Amino acid sequence: MSILVYTENWDGKFKKLSFELVSYASAIAEKAGLSVSVVSIGNVDNDELNKLGNYGASKIIEVKDDRLNNLVNGAYSSIISQVAEKEGVKIVVLSNNNSGKALSPRISVKLKAGLVAGVSAVPASLDPFIVQKKAFTGKAFANVQVNSDRKVLTLSQNSFGIVEKGGSANIESFSPEFSENDFRTEVKDVKKITGKVLLNDAEVVVSGGRGMKGAENWGSIEELAGLLGAATACSRPVSDEGWRPHEEHTGQTGKIIAPNLYIAAGISGAIQHLAGVSSSKCIVAINKDNEAPIFEAADYGVIGDALQVLPALVDAVKAFKAEN
Repeated sequence: MSILVYTENWDGKFKKLSFELVSYASAIAEKAGLSVSVVSIGNVDNDELNKLGNYGASKIIEVKDDRLNNLVNGAYSSIISQVAEKEGVKIVVLSNNNSGKALSPRISVKLKAGLVAGVSAVPASLDPFIVQKKAFTGKAFANVQVNSDRKVLTLSQNSFGIVEKGGSANIESFSPEFSENDFRTEVKDVKKITGKVLLNDAEVVVSGGRGMKGAENWGSIEELAGLLGAATACSRPVSDEGWRPHEEHTGQTGKIIAPNLYIAAGISGAIQHLAGVSSSKCIVAINKDNEAPIFEAADYGVIGDALQVLPALVDAVKAFKAEN
């Protein structure tokens, strides 16, 4: 028996997210005395697949089909479920990103498995099976007990970390059986953002709120993000005003992110916004209102006008990079 991980790839390459998932599954496997198998869907070179062995995977099951070059929820969930049946899997692990949120309920139904979304730690107990997740927009933790024989877990990004094992994995090919229903949804076109760090993948995010006063003042946000290799984000009022694209909106009604560093400039810190960023490892707040709610959630705070503080911060980062 084994734990099965679905590792998403981006144009044939794995990102930190995939390595975190395998590391997490490996930690559970050590505790349960199981092995870790990985299912990879799409065209990925063997050299890239072999990287997963370094994080604890002992077997990699690859599925290649030209119809699978884009995410098709019905087909992907069918593949993962069939692999789980074949391998005698008790636990399936996916990311709690858009793909994982779409696939996990389908897999749960197919396997008659209990589902816990957004877990943040290795199970505290295996019998009974109890695993932790955040609750009340990150203000509390819930210990969820799963009584079903099989379990499906989606892991919150940046909640576990990457652990290198230095191992290797065997690669096997698998040919799933498809039904017409698996492809009843047809992907006509896929538009990808290029030339910038994607918000969901970013380890550093620089975000702006209404304190930036207007779209014309976003230059310092973008310049700081460029220096830090960061993604840019914004609060909902900013996207509603049309200052920034809606794809950058973070919060309860936008994207939920968990970067290592989140810099919030001119953001007051409404509870809806904090719900989307509270899992960040470190929050730095810049606001001229010393009573702004954002400071209650921040690890570091700068009381000052963001339009003045950001250019100074940009200059400081440039000076640091020049010296190093």
